[in-house]
Amino acid sequence: MPVSRRFVALGLPVLLGGCVSARPAPMAYTAARRASLEPQYYDMYAELDDEPFPVPAVDIDGIDPRYLRQPVAYTGPERPGTIVINPNQKFLYLVQDGGRAMRYGVGVGREGFGWHGNATIKRKAEWPTWTPPSTMIMRQPELEEYASGMPGGPDNPLGARAMYLYQGDRDTLYRIHGTIEPQTIGTRVSSGCIRLINQDVIDLYRRVSTGTRVVVLSGGGGGEGDEFS
Repeated sequence: MPVSRRFVALGLPVLLGGCVSARPAPMAYTAARRASLEPQYYDMYAELDDEPFPVPAVDIDGIDPRYLRQPVAYTGPERPGTIVINPNQKFLYLVQDGGRAMRYGVGVGREGFGWHGNATIKRKAEWPTWTPPSTMIMRQPELEEYASGMPGGPDNPLGARAMYLYQGDRDTLYRIHGTIEPQTIGTRVSSGCIRLINQDVIDLYRRVSTGTRVVVLSGGGGGEGDEFS
């Protein structure tokens, strides 16, 4: 049984370094809301066939349209190239020139597990390895086989890409990463990590480099203009 499905079957959370996944109740959207989606979104979240492992198409009819990738107005003070994360709104912004940003829906830390502050992307990885912490292996001895790391792949909880957040030379243990559970986007589900739909994290990964500044807001403050929702 794949590792993620095994955890669900046992009723146990999936721990991703500093990230714990708790599956939320499924959301329902009206037929009218689904019909309002522009055709481009179905292409944007279609199956990717140019990756080392399968990236299946996303059932975007089950995701609030606000959380689909889209360009928006942005009026915050951050310089272009900065990533700004608003945990309250479950949005990640990549600030661009001309008062614009690319906005992505994200899953964020559960109540009591959030964090905020400034960080820097110091490492990036495609199809990253997942290594359960020793404390988790003590609680779940069956994970001993992954003590040296679970290789990247379609069942790896970190998804297709990971960007590792540091403060100075200290690894915060928080990541911006993909997910094999796209239905968790727009929810509070982790222990602080920021997760994106795999198609979105691949897009973001291509746009940023190591050294990118990341700002995680502490309150409801945004920076977006009239399109803020």
